[in-house]
Amino acid sequence: MRIAYLDCFSGISGDMFLGALIDAGVAPEIFEQAVAALDLGARLEISRVNRSGIAATKVEVIVEAKRDSPKIGRGRVSDPHDHTADHVHRHDHSHDYSHDHSHGHPHHGRGLVEIREIIGRAALIESAKTVAIDIFEKLGAAEAKIHNIPIEQIHFHEVGAVDALVDITCAAVGAEALGVDEIISSPLNVGGGTVSCAHGTFPVPAPATVELLKGVPVFSSGLQAELVTPTGAAIVRTLTTRFASFPEMTVECAGYGAGTRDFPGHANVLRITIGEAAPKLVANTSQETISVLEANLDDLNPQVFGYVMDRLLEAGALDVFGTPVQMKKNRPGTLLSVLAKSDDADKLAQIIFAETTTLGVRRREENRHVLARKWQTVSTQFGDVRIKIASLNGTVSSYAPEYEDCRRIAAEHRVPLKLVMQEAMQQYLQSARQ
Repeated sequence: MRIAYLDCFSGISGDMFLGALIDAGVAPEIFEQAVAALDLGARLEISRVNRSGIAATKVEVIVEAKRDSPKIGRGRVSDPHDHTADHVHRHDHSHDYSHDHSHGHPHHGRGLVEIREIIGRAALIESAKTVAIDIFEKLGAAEAKIHNIPIEQIHFHEVGAVDALVDITCAAVGAEALGVDEIISSPLNVGGGTVSCAHGTFPVPAPATVELLKGVPVFSSGLQAELVTPTGAAIVRTLTTRFASFPEMTVECAGYGAGTRDFPGHANVLRITIGEAAPKLVANTSQETISVLEANLDDLNPQVFGYVMDRLLEAGALDVFGTPVQMKKNRPGTLLSVLAKSDDADKLAQIIFAETTTLGVRRREENRHVLARKWQTVSTQFGDVRIKIASLNGTVSSYAPEYEDCRRIAAEHRVPLKLVMQEAMQQYLQSARQ
């Protein structure tokens, strides 16, 4: 399985995510086409920069339009009522919008309804449009809760809406183009200090960011700057499946997306690492510790071996089996192996000593993964038979009739054992299709 891992040791923002994707190999033309499809009068400026010794890709959204709430530096917003015409806006972070509500004057921005329409009519693949709208709705819902207003009243000021639309739409398109099965994220470094936005000065992380990061592992390295923005938080919450330490993988490539500010001694970049995940058991298997008992037998009457197996199983062994081995002096022998719950191990070892000729029993503890299992009874013309059903992630992976039931019925009715087993399987499959 191909996976991508986000190292958010310097937080995450929309522009950093886009830069990391491009640096990791996503073609810039994909983003340029997405921006053109939005038809907002914006374009991307892509460059290579250095952040504390790390070469990274910087992405800026250039908007040639009136400025409702221009940004100054990372995470700071100037007076939202300062309107300057024909301004080329260089995009940085997501505190680039304020909300018109309860002021008694008309809106100067785009609401979620209009934003959905813009994304919906863009010439983009449907899956990317769905993801982009989902990210925007998460962002809007967080802001609506913070301001205690309906989500329909959230409006993004003109330039801020363009920035966010480009960031979020390109993030959705880029994630699709990345071609991975899963995106995983590290815990997020949120930074510290305060941030100024249209409603005043707030501690970092900003209120909307905190709302978006509920349930997400976060920390602060002590750097006094806003490292995770609302847009970045909305992107990472939507695109990632889980937050964890660096996964076991075979690394294919890595990319670095640059933030706007260059902090002394701190690489202000977002790293994405792409590779093939190490094979492992699929989730939803239970794990338990069991005891394994072993003994080498080279002078035991073969007739007794079957009796020993029956006794061990009756006493609670999970499984008993024998393996042919060649022992000292070239004598053929049998390796007796017993799987047991740890609480039963001593009792089963006593049976091995009592019933066999061994002078020693080896014991070790091992972990095993167990599929979810259940029993289902089916009716045949000869009688009821239990079917053991194993499932993996909610999907049936194997099934089989219980041998002892089939053997008993075959003996009682004097019919071939295989006939009973075949009919039991047919009855189960018929019931499963219903």
